[in-house]
Amino acid sequence: MIQFLKDSTFAVNEVLQAALGILKKKYFSIAGFCLLLFVTSNASGILAVYFKDVNWILSGFMAFTFVVLYFGIQLTLFKYIFHVVDDDKETVPLHESMPSGKELSYFFIAMLSLLVMILIAFALLALIILPVIYIFKSTTYAVNLFAVLSVIFLIAFMMRVSFYPFFIIDRHERPFKSIRLSFAITRGNFVKLLILLVFLTILHLLSIYFNWRSYPLLSAALNMVNSFLVVPLSSVAIALAYRQMMKEYKGEEDPRFINNII
Repeated sequence: MIQFLKDSTFAVNEVLQAALGILKKKYFSIAGFCLLLFVTSNASGILAVYFKDVNWILSGFMAFTFVVLYFGIQLTLFKYIFHVVDDDKETVPLHESMPSGKELSYFFIAMLSLLVMILIAFALLALIILPVIYIFKSTTYAVNLFAVLSVIFLIAFMMRVSFYPFFIIDRHERPFKSIRLSFAITRGNFVKLLILLVFLTILHLLSIYFNWRSYPLLSAALNMVNSFLVVPLSSVAIALAYRQMMKEYKGEEDPRFINNII
């Protein structure tokens, strides 16, 4: 087990070192996309507050527009990274990195499908935990147990399915096949992905912690580092992790979901 953790750590180090190398060469382009994501996210929040008392139809339309715009920029960023990694181009035209309408529709169909899966899983989990109420004659234990198990399930599930957008924009796969492939390539790589996730989110969590402990300057400094270094690095590292797992994948071209759960 110790050797497995060492091997996993080294694998993550290799991904991070390669990501740093790419980020050094293309920092301003990648950081520019991340800045667009930041601006889009904050602008949508500001406009949502403004339009909520004006017209609910206009508010809904604006919300839909910003959601499509935000994820469109995110997919463009990942396609750009793939072009940089695979083609080793000095400049990548923007139109080559933009997702097609078909890819965007596949992305949102898969996202809605995953949301339905999560809701069904939560409903089943609630039914399984229901006897706890009668055993302890209190809802407190059941609610606490449901909260803990839900968080664990959600983290594990999202880590397993998080690579589905790459199959859509990289291999032009259909939504449900992309989800199955994400489950397939992450099978056996959970510890590596968990280590990578912990490394990439630790500064963000520290920023939240220091802000909660009333250290606003320290929190702001960490947030700046997170926004202009960790977020761009995370984008490149996740794309490279996908590429690495695809190289090592020896499974079926169209894997079955049930065979790759564990």
